[in-house]
Amino acid sequence: MEWLALLAETPLARALIVSPTVYLLVNAAHIMAIGMLFGSILALDLRLLGLFEKVPLQTVAVFLSRMAGKGVALAVLTGLCLFSVKPTEYIQNTAFLAKLGLVALGIGNALVVHVTPGWRAAVTQGSISAPLRVSAVISLVIWISAIVAGRWIGFL
Repeated sequence: MEWLALLAETPLARALIVSPTVYLLVNAAHIMAIGMLFGSILALDLRLLGLFEKVPLQTVAVFLSRMAGKGVALAVLTGLCLFSVKPTEYIQNTAFLAKLGLVALGIGNALVVHVTPGWRAAVTQGSISAPLRVSAVISLVIWISAIVAGRWIGFL
């Protein structure tokens, strides 16, 4: 755990610690990234579950998937910055560990979905298979749980 303590001494961590403005901006960027990530996932998963049928799946699936990918990348980057402020405390926080596990599950679920024939059929033909619908429900549960876990961090 000594390496975690060293993380709090990096120039980035020190800047976040000594400047409330820098911390505020990084925290705001983290929240916006989560909004970008979850907003895209929510819209895509609801479409896969049969809502908004007038919206062509072939048009929005790839776009929303890429937006979610960019959102997760930005959320991870800003999250690492925020983590660097109190790494030894966060690594002992049950909610933080749950959030990390849920984010990993969410990313893993998305990666698995994107290599299935069901995903290819959805983006090329607009057809939605039962396994793809199940994956959409799983995705929603995982990402909502990750958000709840993230909010829970400050309460432990």
